Amino acid sequence: MFFHRRDKTAMPSKSEADALPGRQQEIETSEVHFVNGRSLKQPYPQGMEKALFGLGCFWGAERIFWQIDGVYVTAVGYAAGLTPNATYEEVCSGKTGHNEVVLVVFDPKIIPFEMLLKKFWESHDPCQGMRQGNDIGAQYRSGIYVYSKAHMDAALASRTIYQNALDMQKRGQITTEVLSDVDYYFAEDYHQQYLAKNPGGYCSVSGTGVVCPV
Repeated sequence: MFFHRRDKTAMPSKSEADALPGRQQEIETSEVHFVNGRSLKQPYPQGMEKALFGLGCFWGAERIFWQIDGVYVTAVGYAAGLTPNATYEEVCSGKTGHNEVVLVVFDPKIIPFEMLLKKFWESHDPCQGMRQGNDIGAQYRSGIYVYSKAHMDAALASRTIYQNALDMQKRGQITTEVLSDVDYYFAEDYHQQYLAKNPGGYCSVSGTGVVCPV
């Protein structure tokens, strides 16, 4: 059992004694995607690219991306935190710094990264800080995590475009973090493609994000 942080919206620092140490061994998870039967883990087919997106509870967020033509496979997990191979309970404690994210492996010849960014921005409210709707805590923050300079440049450019759109709508400031080369850890088996396994399950993603004409 873990004692929760008093303020789950606060990020633990590396120097904090209450940041959980984690473990060396990976958390057991699914081998294949429940919907399309493809392998969740590398190696992926040649030419595939990957990115991570955080936009609230990862159950609904993952469903958004696996439905897109050109996405090879998706998986949910934890990223941008301090604790290696964290469990869901540890992430929920507020002591890992991890975000709930969706790994999106895609074919850029079919779906360019910019279109995934568009889906990301328009599927959640990126101005809520350490929360998304009724889900409160650092694990629900808005984030884009990339593995190439080209994707970083595209993500930063898109953030500027959507901030301009928000300014025109007289809405808030984007709080989305954009980071590169963060560690990603697969979530437990029961989280993978959760809403395909549980069609009536909880989904916080409303699909009403930033409306932008581009």
